[in-house]
Amino acid sequence: PRKSSKSKEVIMNNSDKTRANTAQKFTYDDLRDWIEQADRLGELKRVDGASWEKDIGLASEVVIRQDNGPAVLFDKIPGCPDGFRVLINVFGGVRRNMTLGFPDNLNKQELSDGCFDAFVKERKSIPHILVDDGPVFENIITGDDIDLMKFPAPMWHPEDGGRYIGTGTYTVTRDPEDGWMNCGAYRAMVHDKKSVGCFMVTGKHGYVHRNKYWAKGEPCPVIMVIGGEPVAFFNGGAEAPYGTFELDIVGGIRGKAVECVSGNITGLPFPANAEIVLEGYLHEGKVKNEGPFGEWTGYYASGEHPEPVLEVETVYHRNDPIILGVPPMGQGSDEMARYRAVLRSAMLKQNLAEAGVPDVTGVWCHEIGASRLFHGVSIKQRYPGHSKQAGHIAAQCQASNYANRFVVVVDEDIDVTNLEQLIWAMCTRCDPATTIDIVKGAWTSPADPRLTPEQKACGDITNSRAIIDACKPFHWKDEFPTVNAPSSDVLDDAREKFGYLLD
Repeated sequence: PRKSSKSKEVIMNNSDKTRANTAQKFTYDDLRDWIEQADRLGELKRVDGASWEKDIGLASEVVIRQDNGPAVLFDKIPGCPDGFRVLINVFGGVRRNMTLGFPDNLNKQELSDGCFDAFVKERKSIPHILVDDGPVFENIITGDDIDLMKFPAPMWHPEDGGRYIGTGTYTVTRDPEDGWMNCGAYRAMVHDKKSVGCFMVTGKHGYVHRNKYWAKGEPCPVIMVIGGEPVAFFNGGAEAPYGTFELDIVGGIRGKAVECVSGNITGLPFPANAEIVLEGYLHEGKVKNEGPFGEWTGYYASGEHPEPVLEVETVYHRNDPIILGVPPMGQGSDEMARYRAVLRSAMLKQNLAEAGVPDVTGVWCHEIGASRLFHGVSIKQRYPGHSKQAGHIAAQCQASNYANRFVVVVDEDIDVTNLEQLIWAMCTRCDPATTIDIVKGAWTSPADPRLTPEQKACGDITNSRAIIDACKPFHWKDEFPTVNAPSSDVLDDAREKFGYLLD
C-alpha cells in the first residue's frame, strides 16, 4: 500500500509571537520516527524476551517512576508473533522536549511556556485530510481471523483484572446530532479475541456521544487507536473545548494537516501512519466486568465493575506493530503525570487569561497529584480579592475541573514548579481559619480513593476541594515580613564562586 510521505523538514509554529528561544519544530512524523530520534538522543533501551505476563510491568515500575528513565522498546515477546512490540516511557529525559517539538535545553516550566506560546494561546487548528491509503492498511483483519490475544498487551500491575492493550490509546467517536468528532483517552482491557473494554467516565465527550447513539436506539461506532505518534495521544487525554476534534488540534500544533484514512465499517477517520487500530461498535446493554486497574491516583480505586464492550469488527495494523504503553504508576511522578503537567499547566494558564485574571506569573499542575489533584498558581497582586479570583477560577475551569483537590495561590516570588517553595509559602502565608475556602459537590473521577461506598453506590462522583490563598494579605502586603532568601543576583554570584564545593 502507498505510504504517506514522511517529511523531515523543520516545521515552524505558525504563531508570530512564539519566543525565539522556544521556537517549535518537529523531527518526526510517526512513532517509528520518534523511536529513531530517541535512539539518537541516547535515551532508548531495547529489551528482547520480556514476558507480557510479568516482565514488562516490572520494567515499567523501574523506569517510568524516574524522571530521566529511558524509553524502552520490548521485542521478541514470548507467545506473540515476531516483530509485535511494546514501547513505554515516551515522556522523560530530554526526549520530552523533542516529543513536543522544542529545544533540548528547556526546563519543564519553559517547556510548558513554550507550549502556551506556540499552540495553546491561539488554539490554532488545521483540519485533518483524508487519504486513500497508508501503512496502517498493511494488515486488515476481519471476521474469525481477528485475534486480539496475539498482541503483547501486558499485565501492567500485579492486581490488574486483565491485560490492558489500551493505556497509550485514544478513541474516536462522532456526535450523531452535530457531527463533530472527539478523541478521548479511554483505557481498554482485553476480554477475548474480539472484544475489549472501553471505560468512558461520566461526562467525558465520548460518553456523551455514546449515550446519544443509545438514546436513538443505535450502537455507537468507535475507532480505537492503540499505537500512534505521542502528540495525538497527549491531546486525546487533554481537555479540548466541546466541539473540537483533537486530531485537528494536532494539525495546528504540527503546522500541517494530519493525514487520515477512513474505517471500512464506521467511516471514522484515524491517522494513516497509526500502528494498531480497532474498529467496531458499543452496544447498549452489552457489558462485561472491567478492572480492577492500578490507576493514576495510586490505588485500585474503581475496582471491578461492568462497562460497555467494544465488539471489534476490523483490526488494522502495520507490519511489526507497536503498542504504545502509558500505564499509570501513581504515588508520585510518572510518565502520565509528566506530560499532563506540561500541557495542563499551559491550558490552565490560558483558562485564567480567558476568564480575565490578570498578571498570572506562573502555573503548575503538580506531578505528585498526577497533574490533577494539586495545582499552584502565582500572581502579581493588583487589587483586593485578586488571589481569591485566581484560586476559584483555577479550581473549576475546564483544564483543572476534573478530579481537582487543592489549588494554592501564591505571590510572584514563589516558583510554583518547586514543591518545597509552594508548601513553604502555604505554611507561612496562609491562615487556615481565614484564607482557605472549601467547594463542595465538584466533579471527580471514579479513580478517586476518597469516594465513599455510599457515593459509589448511588453514582455520586463528586468531591470537595480546597482553595488555599497563600499570598501575602493584600491590604498589608507591604508590611509583611521581608523574606530572608538572597536575590537571584546573589545566588548567581554564590554559585559562580562556590559551586565547585558541590562537585
